Amino acid sequence: MQIIDGKATAAAIKAEIAAKVASRVAQGHRAPHLAAILVGHDGGSETYVANKIKACADCGFKSSLIRLESTKETPLDLAVLMAEIDRLNKDPEVDGFIVQLPLPHHIDEQAVIEAIDPSKDVDGFHPVNVGRQSTGLPCFHSATPAGIVELLRRHNIETAGKNVVIVGRSNIVGKPLAAMLLQKGPQGDATVTVCHSATPNLASVTRRADILVAAIGRPGFITADMVADGAIVVDVGTTRVPDSSRKSGFRLSGDVDYENVAPKCSAITPVPGGVGPMTIVSLMLNTLQAAEARD
Repeated sequence: MQIIDGKATAAAIKAEIAAKVASRVAQGHRAPHLAAILVGHDGGSETYVANKIKACADCGFKSSLIRLESTKETPLDLAVLMAEIDRLNKDPEVDGFIVQLPLPHHIDEQAVIEAIDPSKDVDGFHPVNVGRQSTGLPCFHSATPAGIVELLRRHNIETAGKNVVIVGRSNIVGKPLAAMLLQKGPQGDATVTVCHSATPNLASVTRRADILVAAIGRPGFITADMVADGAIVVDVGTTRVPDSSRKSGFRLSGDVDYENVAPKCSAITPVPGGVGPMTIVSLMLNTLQAAEARD
């Protein structure tokens, strides 16, 4: 059974990016600049943004963090967030930026995503990028799906002709990943099934998967009886669950019951250290692409 090591793979890709950035700077170009907007003080979001800022430093990027306060007593006015997005859209020194999700419940996430200039949408969430991705046109690919595809490629896992089952139909992972794997060409040509809460007899579908992707945000949901012997399992889940044995009081849990599923697999991603690092490195690749487009 092979452990698909996202942490080591991401480190190798960041080294490759850093070399390209050093070459760009030596040629007189500025370093790519990624900005992030963080609304409020959600613990998970704080961690994710900190990891992205660190990755920028590893890659030789410039980074900026814009914090916008929002509390129950004083919720952030959507107009304030939109004004900040407009400023970043117009700033020629910013190659790409993200608005860290999730946002407070009173803010319309879709309206925020659509306000971002597609040429700076390095998360790949804007409908323009989503549409171009689904039709196979050049675009910023959604970071997590792109990370998954690259992780499979670098571990020599073929998708052509394989039955891929994705559990979860989110706009961030499930749908864009299905679109990528359906495309003609390398790391595509798969037969893809997307399952969700209305899928009957789910286990009978997942057991047919050569490659099973779990992306529903329910810790331990995929159990051993749902996985075929020799399957490749990609666990996208990263849910914080209470754990009194940890100093933090919690641990990260994937959507897969790793302990019992792993022995059945030919390859599996761990949590943490699997898909997560690849999501961040995909964001770095998109930012480099954005900077190169502005040369």
